[in-house]
Amino acid sequence: MKIAILTSSRADYGIYKPLIKALNGDPFFHLTIIAFGTHLSNYHGHTIDEIEKDGFTVNYKVNSLLLTDDENSISTSLGLTIVKFAEFWESHWKDFDWVFCLGDRFEMFAAVTAALSYGIRFAHIHGGETTLGAIDNVFRHSISLVSKLHFVANPVFAERVKLLLGETKEGNGNIIVSGALSLDNLDQFELFGKEEFFSKWQIDLSIPSILVTVHPETVIPEQNAVHLRETIAVLIELKNQYQLIITMPNIDTYGSIYRNEFTILSEKYPDKVKLVENFGTQSYFTVMHSVKFMLGNTSSGIIEAASFNKYVINIGDRQKGRLSGENVLNVSFNKNEIISCVRHIETLTNVQSANIYYHGGAVDKIIETLKSLF
Repeated sequence: MKIAILTSSRADYGIYKPLIKALNGDPFFHLTIIAFGTHLSNYHGHTIDEIEKDGFTVNYKVNSLLLTDDENSISTSLGLTIVKFAEFWESHWKDFDWVFCLGDRFEMFAAVTAALSYGIRFAHIHGGETTLGAIDNVFRHSISLVSKLHFVANPVFAERVKLLLGETKEGNGNIIVSGALSLDNLDQFELFGKEEFFSKWQIDLSIPSILVTVHPETVIPEQNAVHLRETIAVLIELKNQYQLIITMPNIDTYGSIYRNEFTILSEKYPDKVKLVENFGTQSYFTVMHSVKFMLGNTSSGIIEAASFNKYVINIGDRQKGRLSGENVLNVSFNKNEIISCVRHIETLTNVQSANIYYHGGAVDKIIETLKSLF
């Protein structure tokens, strides 16, 4: 069976990784990896190198992103990605039995949209979820509408996809509750020890730390300057007590203003603020395991943190509407509210609630489904 993987960023590759490993090692499948988006950007760490370092072959590269990130640049990048993939699918639309797409990024939406007239069969991972504070919400649902096969992380999302597709939609029965694919990574490798991690990143995880990831809210980009001001004020206060380990935001509307301010902060307080473009899955999970809690508005706080028994302070509306566990505490972009939440977490014992996104063996369910459809 000929399978292609569309991967546009470090984030979706980290999720795909256990599936890619399984497909690559099974002679039943012929795997093709198509890399695009920030994977090809030096500014964002050229994370295609991580794929190749893991021993996988990147068969095709589609370059279409601009370096700027205002509204017009994001729209232009979306349109350019459609044009580039229109050319790609023209040459390769007959080459694959199934093409995997993941999540809700505008780049992924563009790649899938360009294939619509070719009738390519897409398998969508992480459909049915809701993020009201990001324009990605529209992209996710649109990708689901195009796809013929759906691997969702929770039964609630399966019902949402069903409603979205409608009763007469072809492939409506091909909705499988696989659980979150990224959580299969926990069974794939051991976490780094603190000495090994320090040797790799020069970050001391024995120091009380917070893992921070803050992305722009793309539904209301005009508010990003206000949100950033409150975020920086919080971080300046917290750095007196904690080491701040900050991962850079994805490419989003005005994401560069966050990047610039985080860079300034790390240069001003190099001993207290550690800035990393891309950890990779193993290092990222090692950090998540070691920190006191997470702070920001990233999906990893919603989906993966519960598996490490970590509290998450989820800021603002970017993840609003997404199903979350008891470990997630929601606050607005307000310094006093965020600091108050930090003080509250400091009084709590470690959270012990189960991860609502874990159903066990997501890779096995996907592989079994593909073979049954052959």
